[in-house]
Amino acid sequence: MGAIRTENRSGVLIISVDLPGEGVNKINEAVRLELEELMSELETNPQMLGAVLISSKPDNFIAGADIEEFVALKDCAQAEKLVRAGQALINRIEDLGKPVVAAINGACLGGGYEAALGCTYRIATTHPKTVLGLPEVQLGIIPAAGGCQRLPRLIGLRAALDIILTGKSVPARQAHRLGMVDEIVHPAILLDVAVDAAQRLHGGWKPKRRRASLTGIVLEKSWLGRSIMLRIARRQVRKKTHGHYPGPFAAIEAVECGLTRGIKEGLAFEADRFSQLAMGDVCRKLVQIFFATRALKKDDGVEGGEVTPRPVAKVGVVGAGFMGAGIASVAVSRARADVRFQESDWNRLGAGLATVRDSLKRRLKQRRITKYEYRELVSLVSGGVDWSGFRSMDLVIEAVYEDLGLKRDIFSQLEGVVGERCILASNTSTIPIATIADVTQRPDRVLGMHFFSPVERMPLLEVIVAEATAPWATATAVAFGKRLGKTVIVARDHPGFWVNRILSPYLVEAGRLIEEGIEIEALERSMVEFGFPVGPITLLDEVGLDVAFKASSVMQDAYGERMGPPRVLKHLVESGRLGRKTGQGFYRYKNGKRTSVDSSVYDHVAMYGRGSNSEADIEHRLVYSLLNEAARTYDEGVIRSPRDGDLGAIFGLGFPPFRGGPLRYLDSLGPSEAISVLDRLQEHYGERFTPAPILAEFANKAKRFYPD
Repeated sequence: MGAIRTENRSGVLIISVDLPGEGVNKINEAVRLELEELMSELETNPQMLGAVLISSKPDNFIAGADIEEFVALKDCAQAEKLVRAGQALINRIEDLGKPVVAAINGACLGGGYEAALGCTYRIATTHPKTVLGLPEVQLGIIPAAGGCQRLPRLIGLRAALDIILTGKSVPARQAHRLGMVDEIVHPAILLDVAVDAAQRLHGGWKPKRRRASLTGIVLEKSWLGRSIMLRIARRQVRKKTHGHYPGPFAAIEAVECGLTRGIKEGLAFEADRFSQLAMGDVCRKLVQIFFATRALKKDDGVEGGEVTPRPVAKVGVVGAGFMGAGIASVAVSRARADVRFQESDWNRLGAGLATVRDSLKRRLKQRRITKYEYRELVSLVSGGVDWSGFRSMDLVIEAVYEDLGLKRDIFSQLEGVVGERCILASNTSTIPIATIADVTQRPDRVLGMHFFSPVERMPLLEVIVAEATAPWATATAVAFGKRLGKTVIVARDHPGFWVNRILSPYLVEAGRLIEEGIEIEALERSMVEFGFPVGPITLLDEVGLDVAFKASSVMQDAYGERMGPPRVLKHLVESGRLGRKTGQGFYRYKNGKRTSVDSSVYDHVAMYGRGSNSEADIEHRLVYSLLNEAARTYDEGVIRSPRDGDLGAIFGLGFPPFRGGPLRYLDSLGPSEAISVLDRLQEHYGERFTPAPILAEFANKAKRFYPD
């Protein structure tokens, strides 16, 4: 059975793509060959007025090129041949001489949108899953089937660079405002409108498209204006990537080549750069992350057989502070859950409700929801200072301060309030779940749901399971996390779990370096240049120094002095300097924005000896403290697989994606090299750098975290 079905409607050939055995349409060799045959039929059949390209799959147009074909590429020559084939097909659609209308419902991304760019006219639906974009840079490559050529010509250089260099997906309404599509309609009338458009285009109708302003013409049409915009784009990419990701720079070059030397030269440039990038290490690492993330989305979080998750329609949130309000906001806006707060104080409850409303107002202002949806979502949020309304909850998430006694008291109360089928979850970041659950009569329904701050932006959710946690509870928590749009990993119940366990020694080492007299700027610069989005000191200020100190104390009780809070952190907390939230931490803040390093921090430093100012030494101490802990934690069975560990580190603490995650990065270094660096660090700085036993085992047996 082929991937395409056709129908002749009043002289318009309806080309319906439906790739068999796949949940989404992808452009592979079979689809290309079928489309080539149809283009030949359209060219030679005088009865055919034009065509409509549409999908038979619900909520999906064409999600892009087939990544499996991409991974199978062996060399640059194969990669260039693959791209040239795609370019030739889209050129043929564009040069057909008869109108082809792209009728887009659902995801239209990458090669799918490049195919739409080759069409004469583009119509998208108002369905919430209709998004358009060119996400190739997220895989370390560039749009190479004409995306870097046609999009700037369609919507202008500045807007096109924003789409191409970020790889972001744009909702249909925004795409229409930008000019990425010509028309938006309700899904029910998409095909009828598309057929009508093809007939009108054949009759000579010329669609009106947005015209650039005078300022836009001056900037975009002149050599000087384009040169300025391209220079600014390069500067912004360099600032954001620190040169670690070659894809965005190559995309800028491809756009520039096409605008200065013509589309034919631009397409040749696209193919050449794509083939080089596709064979590079950065691309391979990012593709591995893509496949790992896709596999994780299908994982129910339970080993030993599939478990059906229970439905979650009503969610209780205990604590309406920063984290509780963030959890409630995503539960309402993304899962459409009925949410009820419980707080001990009316003022804090009011502040939490206001935070949720403000979050929904932002979505309304950004046109991500309608006024009707806003009113509907606001009505789903309520709260009180008692447990009223909690009897009917399917899931309750405790999000109070990181204090074991307080959490145990809440859980002991909850058990007498909620129904038998309700899951009880703690948002704890370090405290073992079993010590919270042992005050309950039903520990089988108790687990951890560790969200990361800020909840609305951070993509990771860590579900923590204790020995007593039932598989149905785990599967339900994982499924609900996915409804929230989170990447969900499952960790076993050890203090700190996965993310905070491997993060703790990294942050502790940063504090020790400051105590030795290393400047804050040097620490931050070292880790940003390594590839982290922010340095460890910025991260401490964002988390809150009091929260970090409390977490570090818990970790010290569990793992000893190597995890203990540095003295500088203790001094700052005692002086009331808690980070961004108080306007003063390691940095100073004004109106919530960082201004400068607070040099008075050094007054709290013991200065017991100056550390090495070598950039390599700073990098090794920070990075290897994290890598070594990751190896040790994996060896203890805290995570189920290297995949989960690496995705948790990437999405939870910002470990550089181009390095593949801490465990894959250790594989690329090799266990012997890692041991060599750790031995040197141990000799100079103490037992905390003792290599994890698993590294010696791997070195002796030539093993890796990823055997393949």
